[in-house]
Parts: sequence; structure tokens; C-alpha cells
Amino acid sequence: DAANTDLTRVSVKAHRMFSVVMPTMSFVVSLGAVAALYLGGKSVMFDGLKIGQLIAFLNYLSMSLSGVLFVGMMVSSLGRSEASSERIYEVLDTESDIVDRPSALPEFKPQGRVVFDNVSFSYNGSDAQPVLSNVSFTAEPGSTVAILGATGSGKTTLVNLIPRFYDVTDGRVSIDGVDVRDIQQTALRRAMGIALQEPILFSGSVRDNIRYGRPDATDEEVIAAAKAAQAHDFIMSFPDGYDSQIGQRGVNISGGQKQRIAIARALLTKPAILILDDSTSSVDVDTEARIQEALDEIMEERTSFVIAQRVSTVLNADKILVLDGGRLVAEGTHAELLRSSPIYREIYDSQLGSGVYANGSN
Repeated sequence: DAANTDLTRVSVKAHRMFSVVMPTMSFVVSLGAVAALYLGGKSVMFDGLKIGQLIAFLNYLSMSLSGVLFVGMMVSSLGRSEASSERIYEVLDTESDIVDRPSALPEFKPQGRVVFDNVSFSYNGSDAQPVLSNVSFTAEPGSTVAILGATGSGKTTLVNLIPRFYDVTDGRVSIDGVDVRDIQQTALRRAMGIALQEPILFSGSVRDNIRYGRPDATDEEVIAAAKAAQAHDFIMSFPDGYDSQIGQRGVNISGGQKQRIAIARALLTKPAILILDDSTSSVDVDTEARIQEALDEIMEERTSFVIAQRVSTVLNADKILVLDGGRLVAEGTHAELLRSSPIYREIYDSQLGSGVYANGSN
């Protein structure tokens, strides 16, 4: 609030100054032209000045004064540019807090066993309010782990620790027994496929956006990934199919279409670990069911982490984690949690109706 108030004050002051300076400069320029015309006219009449010389002088004067006005406008732009350039260079010169250890592994091809060992994390160091507290669980290779919880419970933060978007404050995250901090970031992330709730698409063709994670993928592999993500049909409805152009950040397609393209991109990399961060939140229930059916087969080959708001998305997961206030409050299958976790049962009842259901049976 203080920063915005200060910005408002300075902006009003600058605009007031600009509103005075520009009319003043225009008046002075016009006054100079009138004076030159008046004095030059008298010289033509009484002192023998030729009309052509007067016209030439007025043209030169006009061109010079236009340049002066342009310089005046540039001065204000230069001030804004200087402030912007300082911010740009500040960002460019910023060094990431996530750095590779000298002994970090340059190559890593995991089977996909992920272990959180008493993990705690806070965004502003160990003295700040923790976002995650003492989280421990194991995801076996080829299993599907679903993560449920209220907004702000730490679901996205938890999965962001696996590819080292952040480093844990306390504890340890390991893959196949290797601490993720002992693996070079490039090698670590090459083994993962990630589809976020707000996917980032780039200006270019649909094919290139899907192929972003694997530039050497064949057209057949791109189409297969799109079909698995339930994106093939709507892509083929575009005038140019897979060659159709997408605007920056996917401005010319819907949110559900962007999410399905992002899922196809993640699947194309054939990762050992697949992370889906509420990546079907913008698609309808029927489409989500078809995506889930296709993903069930694909997920059998890789360790998958699925963040979802809909309980129906995670019913068949091998393990469901329930987070509350940054703590792991329940862990188990759908049937186990219905019996043992009041929080999970409350979420289930609020979405799918009351009653105890397990594996689709009453």
C-alpha cells in the first residue's frame, strides 16, 4: 500500500509537470515561428530580403524546432527506460539459490522410487513459517500417488521439491536412494515430465509445443502423446491440424485445450517420474474421465504424482496423501482412508455424496 501510494504521488507529479512543459514548449515554438514570419515579412518589404530566402528559413526553423520537441518527449521516456533497465539487469544478474554440488551426478536414469524423509520447507528460510512440516512417505516405482488437501495446504510445494524447484529446509528427498541435491538439475529434470495447472505455451505450432521436451520425437510419437492426453481430436479440428499456430501463452485456445497440450508434452518425454499438478482442472468431467483412463495405462510404467481437487480423479491411486496445514495427516488407499481419515471422508462426502464407498461399491 505504501509503495502504491508513493507511485501514485510521483506519477501525478510527473503528469502535472508534463502537462505544463509540453504546452509551454509548443507555445514557444509557435511564438518563434510567428516572430520569424513577422520580422522576415518586414525584411522582404523594406530590406530587400527575397521571399524564397524567408520560406527556406522558416522551413529550417520548423525542422529544428520539431527536433527540439522530440528531444523533450524523449527525456521523459529516458527516465522510465533507465528505471526499467535497472530492474531488467537486476533480474539478469540474479543468481539462483538452487546450485549443483561439485560432486553432483551428471547422468541419472532412475527407476522411480521417491522417498520424503522428514521433510520440512519454508520459502524464507528455517526461521519463517513452514509450508511443509515433517512430511515422510515413500512412492514405489510405477505407483500412482495422489495428493489432496485444501488450498494452501502445501500440495504444489511438495511436488516442486522433487525436481528441485526449491531445496528442502530440513530432511531429505531422494530418488532411488540418491538425494536430489546430489544430482545435476539438468539430469534430474530430464527424468521427469511435469504438467502444471497453468501451463506455459509458446508462439509456434501445436506440434512444436508438444515436442518442446523432446525435439527429436517423431510425428507418430507426437500424435500418440496427443491421443493419450485427449488432445488429438480438437487439434485435428483446427484448420492446419498440428501445424496450427498457437499465440503466446496459448491466448487463442481454451484453458482445457492448453492443459491437454501440456499433458501431451509431459507424456512425450517418457519420464520415469510424472507430475500432474491439477492439470485437468479446466476440462469437463467426461474429458477428464477419458484422460484418466488413458493415463492409467501410461502410469503403470512410471511413478506418478497427481494433485487434484476432484476426488473422482484419485480413487484408483495406489496411495493417497492428505495434507492439512502443511502436515501429512493421512496416507493410504481410497478404501483405507474412508475408514480411517475424517478429513478425507469429509472431502469425499462433499463431492460424491455421503456414505462409505470403497472401490465403487457400497
